[in-house]
Amino acid sequence: MIEHFKTLVVQRENAVLTVRLNTPESGNSLSEPLLDDLLTVLGAVQDDPGIRAVVLSGAGADFCLGADRQEFAESLAADPAGTGLRVLGNKARRVCEALSTTGAVTIARLHGGVIGAGVALAVFCDLRAGADTCRFRLPELAVGVAPAWGGVLPRLMNEAGAARIRELILTAGNFDAATAKELSLLHTVVPEEELDSAIARWTKPLVRRSPSALRTAKLMMNAYANANRLADASLFDAELLSSALSAAQYARRG
Repeated sequence: MIEHFKTLVVQRENAVLTVRLNTPESGNSLSEPLLDDLLTVLGAVQDDPGIRAVVLSGAGADFCLGADRQEFAESLAADPAGTGLRVLGNKARRVCEALSTTGAVTIARLHGGVIGAGVALAVFCDLRAGADTCRFRLPELAVGVAPAWGGVLPRLMNEAGAARIRELILTAGNFDAATAKELSLLHTVVPEEELDSAIARWTKPLVRRSPSALRTAKLMMNAYANANRLADASLFDAELLSSALSAAQYARRG
């Protein structure tokens, strides 16, 4: 299922698919074209039971420096009502949902900066390995928006705990790989040159698993993780994001 994409490098080796964000000149910021390519790839994974694992990584110095803020500004300039941002927000939610619900095990290979929407992309993966030099940040409040990208807030709180995530969002402070592991945002931390070996220790047994058993296990874990959520408020995140940015734009013009 190898295709040529503008924003990704996709390679398959037997039952393992490697997907590398490939816009290093922008820090692999999550633009709409990149989201479109990810949706195409993850849709194909869902239709291919032969793929047992998907490894998501980033080219260049950083895994992902967040959403494409230049794209946000251009979208608002073209449509101050924020219609384009709603479309973008819904694509972000669909990508994150696909990482979580696809039958293959999704693995984040993290290095360099993992910022904002990059944290969201990583935390929706089933397993996360990070270089010991990784740096993380949830900067949304510092740049004047709510933490609404991709429906990340409930996932973060479920994975790492409400109290600590509240602190990280309200302070918008940097934290390192050791802290991320303490919070269960990383499952393992290794020197960057050992990342591939660490991921191979996961993929080697995964490729021997029954595809139906893997899919069922993921369905069960997602169901139990969401059992105490009466409603999925993250469905409103695209609306929240576009409304907040539109209001900020209106205030600046006013």
